[in-house]
Amino acid sequence: MMNNWFECKVKYEKTMENGLTKKVSEPYLVDAISFTEAEKRIIEEIHPFMTGEFVISDIKRANYSEVFFCDAESADRWFKCKLSFITLDEKSGAEKKSNSYALVQAGDLREAIKYLDEQMKGTIMDYQIASVTETMIMDVYPYDASIEVK
Repeated sequence: MMNNWFECKVKYEKTMENGLTKKVSEPYLVDAISFTEAEKRIIEEIHPFMTGEFVISDIKRANYSEVFFCDAESADRWFKCKLSFITLDEKSGAEKKSNSYALVQAGDLREAIKYLDEQMKGTIMDYQIASVTETMIMDVYPYDASIEVK
């Protein structure tokens, strides 16, 4: 099943470590069929963790072809990885490069690259890691068929 990822920005007042409150805007990733469903799902997912008011300030499509979750305790960040796949054009014999993006959960940059390589081991196509960038994404909510949507 192909995932349809949406990045949802949530604005709210967060209590900082020093006890003061500050208005913040945090991105979350949600798997949904439409913008409407993405908004509904992100509200359902974050509502139990929010005290006070919050607003979904932005929703946009995210072009991740893969999302790799890691259950290691230290894996508290999300990294956007640009992968370049090299294919051979049958007719001309020329090499063609196509890019794809993966989101990897890891504790740091080295872990992200190592975990990405582990996850990509089974792929048939040759690939190169073109870039790895830490994102601001707070959490990722994949679609779960066992949860009934009301």
